[in-house]
Amino acid sequence: MEDKRFAILIDTDNISSKYIAAIMDEMTKHGIVTYRRAYGDWTSTQAKSWKTKLAENSITPMQQFSNTVGKNATDSTLIIDAMDILYTGNVDGFCIVSSDGDFTRLAIRLRESGMAVVGMGEEKTPRSFRTACSQFTVLENLIDEDEEELQEDGKSAPGKKSGAGKGASGKKASKGDKESGTIKKDVIESAIINIITENENKDKETGLGEIGSRLLNKYPDFDVRNYGYSLLSRFLEEIPSLKLVKNGRSINVELVENRETQAEVTDYIRKVVQDKGKKGVRVGELSNSVHQKYTLFKPQNYGYSQFTKFLQAIPELELYGAANARMVRIAEGDDD
Repeated sequence: MEDKRFAILIDTDNISSKYIAAIMDEMTKHGIVTYRRAYGDWTSTQAKSWKTKLAENSITPMQQFSNTVGKNATDSTLIIDAMDILYTGNVDGFCIVSSDGDFTRLAIRLRESGMAVVGMGEEKTPRSFRTACSQFTVLENLIDEDEEELQEDGKSAPGKKSGAGKGASGKKASKGDKESGTIKKDVIESAIINIITENENKDKETGLGEIGSRLLNKYPDFDVRNYGYSLLSRFLEEIPSLKLVKNGRSINVELVENRETQAEVTDYIRKVVQDKGKKGVRVGELSNSVHQKYTLFKPQNYGYSQFTKFLQAIPELELYGAANARMVRIAEGDDD
């Protein structure tokens, strides 16, 4: 199969030159880079750090003078060049390197023309640009933290330190509040559960590769490195509701089915509702109570799309009331 051809267009006004080697290396995963252009005002002292990097990586500098204060002429030049390249028909995709949300419309336009659009930017990149791309990579994930610190100190990195800057599990320490635009882990978990449940309804197994590709289709900026992992399998292994099962040479992802826990939860729900008397309890209040006691409980793990569906499967219970104030009580004749 022939490699895809990409044009890489770099907005140097919004990207540090320290990422350039990592950017070019990352692009080898996508295909061959045919156009290599970096946009900026090369007469500016701020562009000094970029000049040597351009020559080292065979990148063509595209000069754009800052004629008007407060106006970013670089953006306009990059956009015009992108459209010119598009109409040549010489590429299969674009890599737009910028942390600027102003390129959102460009990414959308290129995808409308059937182009693959790989976006790369720093953590500050707005979600609008991230999701407009076919795939988005956070640049901070491409540089080893230890090497970066050494480079900033003006020292050469002697090689990656074993476990340096990482937790006991060997992965990078969690970014915590730094995750800014990163999708929350529980949102990813919920999406995976939905994929597995959907496949189970079709009597189909869910492979590790399918999980990766479908998550990327749903969230273009999904990258396990955002959460401190280098492998998707390791990321999934640490989600309590999931388990990985080897099937010959392939790996499947399944839900952890704990029927004993389901029985415990069901008994607990019955008791809470019964203790509330004939009127019962609000569904929202009951849901909070269940999740506080069983922190890993998710109705999706047991084949139900919602908590109310889980409740409806318990024969002794009855739901009533308006949709925005649902109540649950012991059904008449079952309160002995």
